[in-house]
Amino acid sequence: MDRRTWLRVSGATAAAAALPFLFQRRIGRAESSSSLVRDPRGILDLRRGLEYRVVERAFDPMTDGHRVPASPDGMACFSGPNNTWVLMRNHELDRNLSLGAFRGKPVPEAYDARAAGGVTRVVLDAATGERLSSNLVLAGTLRNCAGGPSPWGWISCEETTERGHGYAFLCSTSADRVAAPRRIPGYGRFRHEAAAVDPRTSIAYLTEDQRDGCLYRFVPDQPGDPFVGKLQALAHAHEPNFALSSALRSGQSIPVRWVDIKDPTPTSDSVRHEAARAGAAPLSRGEGIWFADHTVWICSTDGGRAGSGQVFALGVGPGKDADRLRLVVGSPGPSVLDMPDNITIAPWGDIVVAEDGSGAQYVRAITPGGQVIDLAKNAKSQGELAGVCFSPDGSTLFLNLQFDGITLAIRGSFPNADRT
Repeated sequence: MDRRTWLRVSGATAAAAALPFLFQRRIGRAESSSSLVRDPRGILDLRRGLEYRVVERAFDPMTDGHRVPASPDGMACFSGPNNTWVLMRNHELDRNLSLGAFRGKPVPEAYDARAAGGVTRVVLDAATGERLSSNLVLAGTLRNCAGGPSPWGWISCEETTERGHGYAFLCSTSADRVAAPRRIPGYGRFRHEAAAVDPRTSIAYLTEDQRDGCLYRFVPDQPGDPFVGKLQALAHAHEPNFALSSALRSGQSIPVRWVDIKDPTPTSDSVRHEAARAGAAPLSRGEGIWFADHTVWICSTDGGRAGSGQVFALGVGPGKDADRLRLVVGSPGPSVLDMPDNITIAPWGDIVVAEDGSGAQYVRAITPGGQVIDLAKNAKSQGELAGVCFSPDGSTLFLNLQFDGITLAIRGSFPNADRT
């Protein structure tokens, strides 16, 4: 399908599943299976009133002479100059250079010449959504899974502890060619998944994709120097090693404290073990994380008694919810949420998640009123959906079909968008 083409899908409205939310404690089941409209091109089934456009595909030529790497994953969209949007995109690759941005000899700027992962940048016309340019930004990293936006650019995270790797990297949204890597050792060395930054304090919140992982934060010594400070892990204020992924029901919350990590960059994969000895609360497979409205939203992909995933909200600003962690959603099974992974918050307040379960993969919205609404479904394969993020004006939702190597833009009549 041509990139200039938006494919509109029409038909029956997708079903919404009742789900108790926020202050309610019982979890409901989905009322029916999805009735998204089938895509005649077999790429993405959509809710009625939405349309999609292919932004790029794996191995497409980029304007810098390289090619789009495979396995697109976490993303964020930034405002650019001259009425443009800048889409920063991870590629979760290991050492198979044939799947990367270049053939043959790696670029001299590569962090590790034998690693295929990295970050690409796509510049879009904000008025039309048309791709204007794309280029490689970060090269030679491993398993760039997710990351997060920050006041300083895109933070890309390595989901590995292979020797020399396991770090977060800062990528400039204005880099129109591959740049030298900017590693952030202060954010620790562990199986990073994603990052969320509070722009008011410059504190970064970090997830770890391990079944006995932790939720971390990096606190700068001073906001003007955001990468010098201390790494800490979240703990229950009164109960050491409180099991976040099994001990709470939807709507319940706990007071939290933070324990210091004395060795944030060990040669072994031991940060979470140090955190556990200090009383940190384990969080099973912490993945997507997003900052919005003095709240950090966190996904535990396989958390909960059903193992189908959880969404937490951590209050970090002023108000009664500060320093409290609330379980917002604990999925009772795949029919409601099937292992939520990447997460973002719509401008109108809905939680939007991309799934990474074992069956059909959906993008689902969770409304403040407790409705789980199917927005999209991977119609091409049962591969992972990733990279959900909105454009700065909230009109467009971006999405990656990771295994299929496709980046998409979705626009149209999003449910509940009139709440803004």
